[in-house]
Amino acid sequence: MLRQRIATAVVLIALCVAGLWFVPHWAWALGVAVFFTVGAFEWARLTGLGRAATAVFCTAVAFSICAPVTGVPVAWVAASWALAGIAWAMLMPAFLARAAAVRKASIPVGWLVLAPAGAALAWLGQWPWQLLSLLCIVWFADTGAYFAGRSFGRHKLAPSISPGKTWEGVAGGAACVALYVFVLQSWGDAVAGPLAGAPGWALAVTLTALSVLGDLFESLVKRQAGAKDSGTLLPGHGGVLDRIDGLTSTLPVAALATYLSAG
Repeated sequence: MLRQRIATAVVLIALCVAGLWFVPHWAWALGVAVFFTVGAFEWARLTGLGRAATAVFCTAVAFSICAPVTGVPVAWVAASWALAGIAWAMLMPAFLARAAAVRKASIPVGWLVLAPAGAALAWLGQWPWQLLSLLCIVWFADTGAYFAGRSFGRHKLAPSISPGKTWEGVAGGAACVALYVFVLQSWGDAVAGPLAGAPGWALAVTLTALSVLGDLFESLVKRQAGAKDSGTLLPGHGGVLDRIDGLTSTLPVAALATYLSAG
């Protein structure tokens, strides 16, 4: 299982690097749209959408993700990132606290989960190093939580939603992110980019917390659907949603912060 997980991660990172540096930006955005549309299909299956509703939902997600490279003003797309940030700060925690049935609002909630994050990933692809520095926040948080949870996990984070997640795992993920940001900043502001200085620490803390929230929310959706994984496309990880759960909650905020700092 661990070998499969590592092998799949290596392949995904290689594809990500190839897409960011060796293809036109529009092709990167199209690849992101395809990947997230697969995630939208998984979401539709988990939340019980019918065939017609699934087609409409997946199409809406795909077009929304391609918006930044089709002439739609970035300010409009940034509004969706702000809306998603508000949803992750208020709406998704409410679902988690009440274990509310996500399928009753499958399409609007699913769009908020997938479309702004996909559009953010597509837009940030213009600056490969900056995007990778932000993605590493989620990757380090996820990896640290995985190993710390397996080694030291005792106190459950949300046993009714995801029994495998522990506070020790959260602490391990946070420690990995802190070490990463410290090393990045030691190389200078030019390398640290959006993670430079005190604002960089604030952004890193926010994204780390949001990555945990995104992970838990996807676990809630799967639990309500009675599914262990969202799919089987990615060996060792499950489906696309299993791989991008932390990105769905962090990327809109990361893109919004980048947009505002550049404006």
